[in-house]
Amino acid sequence: MPIIKPVNGKSPEIPNDCYIAENATIVGEVTMGNQCSIWFNAVIRGDVHYIKLGNKVNVQDGAVIHATYETSPTNIGNNVSIGHNAIVHGCTIQDNVLIGMGSIVMDDCIVESNSIIAAGAVVTKNTRVEAESIYAGTPAKKIKDISKELISGEINRIANNYVKYSSWFKE
Repeated sequence: MPIIKPVNGKSPEIPNDCYIAENATIVGEVTMGNQCSIWFNAVIRGDVHYIKLGNKVNVQDGAVIHATYETSPTNIGNNVSIGHNAIVHGCTIQDNVLIGMGSIVMDDCIVESNSIIAAGAVVTKNTRVEAESIYAGTPAKKIKDISKELISGEINRIANNYVKYSSWFKE
């Protein structure tokens, strides 16, 4: 049974069509859109500020989403994949974004639409990731523009696959 609980009178809002793994944790002021999936050992902690997830967001195994007390909420757009063991903290992720496995996106960053944060990248505080680009490294820097084929072949494919995968666990 997942841990879903209120903190300071604020409870998670989770639509019925979302999938939440049995050992996921979602607490506090967390609002989720439709067709989201929160996978094994993922943590979404809306205890110190709000966290909003759009539609078709998948938070993969071991990922952590948090915010910074009173200063930096976390806003995640539609069609976003947050890879295994990634950390997304007090930032804004716009639509159609892939956050790679083990990457870190820190406070007050803005990741613009149709972008990829490479696996293992560290996006430092206040970084603005340009739309339609790939950022990699520590600290993360733009390494190239993204092609339309990569947007459909990776970003959209992964988000759509996770909607499919979550249906297997709802049966």
